Amino acid sequence: MRQFSLKANDVAAIVGIVHALGLGANVVSSGEWAIARRAGVPNERITFEGIGKADADLRRAVRAAADGAGPMWLAVESPDEADALTAMARRRGLGANGRPPLHVLFRLNPAVSPETSAGLAVGAAGAKFGMTETELTSVVEGMVDRSRGALIPRGIHLHVGSQLGAVDAWRDAVRRSVALLALVRGGLDAFDTLDLGGGFPVAPFGQDGPRPERFARELGPLLEAIPEDRRPRRLAVEPGRFVVARAGWLVARVLHVRERPAGDGDVVRQVVLDAGMTELIRPALYGARHGIVALTSRGRPTTAGPHPTAMPALVEGPVCESTDHLGTHDLPPLRRGDLVAIRDAGAYATSIGSTYNGRPRPAQVLLERDGALHLARRRGRISDLG
Repeated sequence: MRQFSLKANDVAAIVGIVHALGLGANVVSSGEWAIARRAGVPNERITFEGIGKADADLRRAVRAAADGAGPMWLAVESPDEADALTAMARRRGLGANGRPPLHVLFRLNPAVSPETSAGLAVGAAGAKFGMTETELTSVVEGMVDRSRGALIPRGIHLHVGSQLGAVDAWRDAVRRSVALLALVRGGLDAFDTLDLGGGFPVAPFGQDGPRPERFARELGPLLEAIPEDRRPRRLAVEPGRFVVARAGWLVARVLHVRERPAGDGDVVRQVVLDAGMTELIRPALYGARHGIVALTSRGRPTTAGPHPTAMPALVEGPVCESTDHLGTHDLPPLRRGDLVAIRDAGAYATSIGSTYNGRPRPAQVLLERDGALHLARRRGRISDLG
């Protein structure tokens, strides 16, 4: 099963396009669930995960299951969440009087050292995500005993981290997950699903990273090491960034061009844009790098490829924070009003966007293969603020 992770891009028009390509939706809140439904994804193709599920989120899943339109599964993060969900499912009478049960996965913290930045290493032992092996097996046993058929334990949810630079930690995490699933399945045959999460990297432009097929090659031997009757019957992945990052470009306008001291008597060109951390927070949040290309130079369109007069420039955003910094990039001569495009902004840009500094959100525009443009989401208005 392939599920698109809405946290990467939650524009309904984009979710609809991805769904039309055969992917379901992976959501982490009632809000993302509503967006997926608005995009045309049926409930049976939606998986509900995430560490921040409030009681209202759990109740929504339970109500949907009671109405015969529950999600494919809900992934439990902790013993506390399992207890709350069990109580709600029992009160609603799931699994009895003709009401279907709700299928449940259990998120494992694999306690590995992901090859990525600390802010993206969600599978590390000290991360806030998921349960230890001991916690997980205890929660499964308790749910079987206490839910009385209202909830059906179906397997393990795993997510090692984002932007994985190698497969080693992922392989170790999958090995632990497969072994744990086999152990539980020995006494619970329906415990047959392994969701491997996402994390496939999108390397900065011009660099390479391990592709999904590299991860897939590691999976076969790990499964073959387990007796056939203990292997998972269902496998799932939930890519997000890998699906949409390259498809998005953030177009910005130059506001200021000036020189600033660079030390040892040198000066450096500084370029301030009208787009920054409110539209693309990743550089300010954890130092992510996004390539920038000039669309115009001194008011004239540029040609494709390196510009003959390009020189390094410190590119800054417009927000009143010193961390609103987009890095150093080779750019041609620029002046106020010139346009630049920021690469790989299709993931974790609009979905984490904010209206900080009273900045309305930008429009989202789809560029079709034939060159046609379609408005996917209108530009925010000042009247929307406050």
